Amino acid sequence: MARDLIELAREVVRGEAAAVAGLEVRLGPEFLAAVECLHGCRGKVVVSGVGKSGLLAHKLAATLTSTGTPAVFLHPADALHGDAGLFAPGDVALFLSKSGASDELLALLPYLERHGIPLVSIVATPGSALGRKSGACLVTGPVREVCPMDLTPTTSITVAQVMGDCLAVALLERRGFKAEDFRFLHPGGVIGRSAARRVEELMHEGAALPRVGEGTPLREVMLEIMDKRLGVTTVVDSAGRLVGVITDGDFKRILLKHSDPWALTAREVMGREPSTIAREALVAAAVRQMEERPAGPITALVVVDGAGLPVGVLHLHDCLRAGR
Repeated sequence: MARDLIELAREVVRGEAAAVAGLEVRLGPEFLAAVECLHGCRGKVVVSGVGKSGLLAHKLAATLTSTGTPAVFLHPADALHGDAGLFAPGDVALFLSKSGASDELLALLPYLERHGIPLVSIVATPGSALGRKSGACLVTGPVREVCPMDLTPTTSITVAQVMGDCLAVALLERRGFKAEDFRFLHPGGVIGRSAARRVEELMHEGAALPRVGEGTPLREVMLEIMDKRLGVTTVVDSAGRLVGVITDGDFKRILLKHSDPWALTAREVMGREPSTIAREALVAAAVRQMEERPAGPITALVVVDGAGLPVGVLHLHDCLRAGR
């Protein structure tokens, strides 16, 4: 009897391994679309499922959050009894269902449509009702459950979990998420869950962005730094492009070096290699960049857009406060 059970267990391993291997051919344009949809999320990812898929959804939400994609699990039954208010504009929904026809999940679709929330789904059945309503649908395909009766969700749950792990790993790569970032996301880390937020959520922008032109006299530069209270100001050229920065720490060097510093302009004293970061970068990555700067730690980064124009300043103190 023991030998029969061992052989049965080996058959389970072989069956599930073969099903997982079969996922490889299913990874294509639809998978990339799902990754981009989740990467573009400006709110949170709401992960949901029923039964065994619900348990897996709970695990996937935790995996996403710990790797830089803020996510929460929402039980569809709770959603239908008041918790649908969790959905908000800017969110993305990620639903898991073997059949793709779970009434509880289909009942949530009007909430998604009302808020314009895109849907990514992981289902086993091609052409399912849930799949047809999804912006990106990842089909794991029909598989035989390794249960001898082909009834107990086993293989189908395994392949769905692997597909979810594929999404999580692809997303962390897409975000440039590093081992150091994981350290910051740990609840015992310096800034905790705030590390999963984007730079644009904490940066000082608009009227709060310190900015002077290249020809600005040093006295006005000092006043700009004092007024914006970030310890730094950006320096821009006539086209508004970032050409340098001046920090309050620079003033010590300037006063020691020049007997009459007030005749100087921003162009003459600015640092010409400012440390910058993109607005969509993670706060964890920004903190790491400030701490591990080759020339020495700094407390602020200039946030730039794709054209190199300064759009904000992120200060270390804001990152620390957000994590409390």
